Amino acid sequence: MRFVIVTGMSGAGKSTALKMLEDAGYFCVDNLPIPLIGKFAELATKPGSETQRFALGVDIRSGEGLKELESVLEEMLVKNCKYEILYLDASSSVLVKRYKETRRSHPLSGAGRVDKGIEKERAMTAFLKEQADYIIDTSTLLTRELKAELEKIFVNNQEYNNLFITVLSFGFKYGIPNDADLVFDVRFLPNPYYIEELKPKTGNDKEIQDYVMGFDIAHEFMKKLVDMINFLIPNYIIEGKNQLVIAIGCTGGKHRSVTLANKLYEQLNKHEDYGVKVEHRDIHKDALRNK
Repeated sequence: MRFVIVTGMSGAGKSTALKMLEDAGYFCVDNLPIPLIGKFAELATKPGSETQRFALGVDIRSGEGLKELESVLEEMLVKNCKYEILYLDASSSVLVKRYKETRRSHPLSGAGRVDKGIEKERAMTAFLKEQADYIIDTSTLLTRELKAELEKIFVNNQEYNNLFITVLSFGFKYGIPNDADLVFDVRFLPNPYYIEELKPKTGNDKEIQDYVMGFDIAHEFMKKLVDMINFLIPNYIIEGKNQLVIAIGCTGGKHRSVTLANKLYEQLNKHEDYGVKVEHRDIHKDALRNK
């Protein structure tokens, strides 16, 4: 039996998550009045029930009633109605951008600015985030990546430590990524850009990978980098960090940084206790500029 409360910031993907859980076999109910949640949970978790997996969407649409939720959850535990809380979050800048793209107003902003509504919502849902069993930051997640994380937790029952890592390659000449937590400069490695037959290729091509990793210094750097990241990750998890962006840069973001980012992704992807993906921000920008 699993009873999941899906909540979080408006625009962070709650409706999408509920739809995905429904597709995975969960009985889903969205925006149930707060006073009815306890009764619904009792019926859902009653022994002998045919349905064994439930997901309940809760958010600020409940208005002032959301304040009652904390006592409702406490009462559920007293009655041995066990539940899990999934909190979907995203950075305020990403949420503002999503609202602008959809031309919707934030439920709490009224006629005011969206960012003010987001601030109010963070304050109102803070107690849910503190109690959450799972926090997924969707700021940089694609829909398919969110689905993979949900399947990991709620279908395959894998352990999840609320951390999602993005390994990002970039070119320094295009600027350091604003959302990077850790930045590593690999411009000290030999540059295949100056070899005519390698110049048009990228770090996704075997020829570039063989060239860059053909130097002992590249292997030594990768070993030290992996050791440091493996040291940092458990400490970030303890701290409560749920989104980590590791940026690796070279001059143009096409050869060396792409190769090293791919190698780091391969190492981190061996672990199942956190999510990881790789992105190459500037891999095609040189080609676009030369058109």
